[in-house]
Amino acid sequence: MQIRDQLASDRTALANLRTLLAFLRTALMLFATSVTLLKLFGDDPTLRLTGWILLPMTLVVLLFGVIAFLRFKRRIAEVNASERGAGAG
Repeated sequence: MQIRDQLASDRTALANLRTLLAFLRTALMLFATSVTLLKLFGDDPTLRLTGWILLPMTLVVLLFGVIAFLRFKRRIAEVNASERGAGAG
């Protein structure tokens, strides 16, 4: 594998990690917003309902991000392994 190909592979892996961190940031903000709505605006039924709706969305976003990260990480590893095998022969 040439250095150019290795650098491209590294950039792809870093982009995958960056995407995971974006999902984590989004999940954290959904959670913080949910808790804020429930604690500070508990008297308003609309805001309370919004807070309870955002809470499970936090888990959905978090799980989606982690699953996507792991799938793409496995795919990157497969591509790298196949390139190494093709470069040896």
